[in-house]
Amino acid sequence: MSRKVLWIAAASVLVGAVVLGLKTLAWWVTGSVALLSDALESIINVAASAAALFAITVSARPADDNHQFGHHKAEYLSAVLEGVLVVVAAVTIMREAYYGFLDPHLPDQPFTGMLINGAATLINAVWCLVLLRVGKAMRSPALVADGKHVLTDVVTSVGVLIGFVLVPVTGWPVLDPLIAGLVALNVLWTGWSLMKESVGGLMDAAPPPDVVARIRELVSLHAAGAIEAHDLRTRHAGRITFVEFHLVVPGDMTVAAAHDICDRIENAFERDMDDAIITIHVEPEGEAKHRGVVVV
Repeated sequence: MSRKVLWIAAASVLVGAVVLGLKTLAWWVTGSVALLSDALESIINVAASAAALFAITVSARPADDNHQFGHHKAEYLSAVLEGVLVVVAAVTIMREAYYGFLDPHLPDQPFTGMLINGAATLINAVWCLVLLRVGKAMRSPALVADGKHVLTDVVTSVGVLIGFVLVPVTGWPVLDPLIAGLVALNVLWTGWSLMKESVGGLMDAAPPPDVVARIRELVSLHAAGAIEAHDLRTRHAGRITFVEFHLVVPGDMTVAAAHDICDRIENAFERDMDDAIITIHVEPEGEAKHRGVVVV
């Protein structure tokens, strides 16, 4: 586990707390339903960041007797939790918007509230880019999920700021809870997307097509001496990609020679995909299926 990932996850909790403080202040100054909804969403954001930090710490633990394949899937559990929390935030925002419709009123000091909320939004926007960039580079589902959650928070805040401009201009206080309700729908959609992606990881989904294509290419280029590779299976868990396949070799090839081919393939994966774990089952040429990966 990269220390960078751990430090970014820890910093995310701190940034979330600062943003929450600013948004709460903006709501306290204005009394706006939309700003209250925005602050409620940020509470969930802080909790989700803390969950991501915990999951990343757990996933960094080495394999043990009870978890012989490691703890990498812990990050997916965090991402699922974040998705659930986002949905909870959306329902809470809808509730506040409903009460705002029942008793609409113009916000107090809208300009001051706009400046405070704008500062929080700017912080979130910058931090969102950091989380997504580092999360994708380090293949951390927890950081990517946290980044998408923060992006949702940014969208929420932009919607609130738009509402703040329109409410005083039009003199329609009902726009305040209306904006909050519309943003809640976007938050709900993001939560669903997060859970859908995370469940795929928990269900041993295959890596993206480009990664699978690269795996097939590496086997083909570095299995000289073998006949073919078939029954290729792949799955990913957090940053780790698991690869297994059957390697067909000539029937008169020695065990040592077949082992050398396997070592050559594994070394190629280590150079090109250092987060891959390879399992190779060697078979004699009578097991060839004449399909799968052709060795070049």
